[in-house]
Amino acid sequence: DAASDVGILNVALGLEHRGINAYTLGAKSGLLQKPVLDIALKFQDDHKIHRDLLIGAIVKLGGKAVEEKSLDVYAKALNANLLKSQEDVLKLALSLELGATNAYLGVIPSFKDHSFAEVAARLATDEAAHWAVLNNALGMPVPKTMSFGA
Repeated sequence: DAASDVGILNVALGLEHRGINAYTLGAKSGLLQKPVLDIALKFQDDHKIHRDLLIGAIVKLGGKAVEEKSLDVYAKALNANLLKSQEDVLKLALSLELGATNAYLGVIPSFKDHSFAEVAARLATDEAAHWAVLNNALGMPVPKTMSFGA
């Protein structure tokens, strides 16, 4: 049972590594202007907290946490070379936040230890909040219904 939960937590940890590095790429791009840069860095800090929480849970279960890759690996995987404007960076972050929200919601029923389901739900809430702020920053309309996890 613990191995299954470790596997799920490591997938989540991989998403957090990706998010942290995406925000690093956005911040280093020079494309983000204040206060958008400040918000991106705040979201990056949130993802670092998520990362540390997940690593702690994995270690507590006796597992080995998946390692973070180099920034260059994430830059290539995220097509950072295509980021030409603040809007491009925000759209990338928006898609990653939506993906993370859906991933966390999707794994909740899979945890053998139900305390991790609660953690996943709390993290999904953070990701959905990030999504909402980014959606607003892009001037996009709020959907009539939220279809997170669908």
